[in-house]
Amino acid sequence: MSKERPSRQKHVPQRTCVVCRQKKDKRELTRVVRTSDEGVVVDPTGKRNGRGAYLCSDSTCWDQVAASGRLLNQALKTNLSRADLAAIAAQKPVPINHLRNQDREPLTE
Repeated sequence: MSKERPSRQKHVPQRTCVVCRQKKDKRELTRVVRTSDEGVVVDPTGKRNGRGAYLCSDSTCWDQVAASGRLLNQALKTNLSRADLAAIAAQKPVPINHLRNQDREPLTE
């Protein structure tokens, strides 16, 4: 007799966006990390050492961080300059829906 074990679903890590507070899969969010040697940088791999905070791909979250930076300052326990905020905002991800709409041909009537 063979014992069949039910298949387990793989654990998917969840993280929270520091602006909108929505929980999403870790891979759907962008990590911003404060490192000891480079300061605050965007971490596309999500594996760099340092204190991290997550932002979702929603443009309003990125715009709010670029405008004030207060929430990111609190999450990273640091004070970001305007230049730091501009550098982070420049790496804002392009929404997937926007890319799909660009590839479509215009409708002809």
